[in-house]
Amino acid sequence: MSLSILIIEDNEQNMYMLSYLLTNNNYKVIKAFNGRDGLNLAHNNHPEIILLDIQLPDMDGYEICLKLRHNGLPKNTTIIAVTSYAMGGDREKAIEAGADGYLEKPINPDTFVSEMEKIYNAKQ
Repeated sequence: MSLSILIIEDNEQNMYMLSYLLTNNNYKVIKAFNGRDGLNLAHNNHPEIILLDIQLPDMDGYEICLKLRHNGLPKNTTIIAVTSYAMGGDREKAIEAGADGYLEKPINPDTFVSEMEKIYNAKQ
């Protein structure tokens, strides 16, 4: 059984790269290009992993993460912030909002999937 991953990302190039890497590694990919769609898709599909950009057009990733954690999402869902918003304290802010991990952009295509799996496996 392949795990499902919801990607919440507004940048089309980033969405393409993440989708490509994950589908090639036998993951089922669900795409959302904004926070509202991401919240709806998360609650309708219950993905095992959510990859969440922090800078989105309608609400920031911290707010989305808080909503996901407090609105009925299964507790074992792994949320990973994937962002170029890499200022001091951002990793801690993402974890405080409910993320299980934090990966910086630009992602390394050679290591991204294994880094994501490491965060996922640590939670299981």
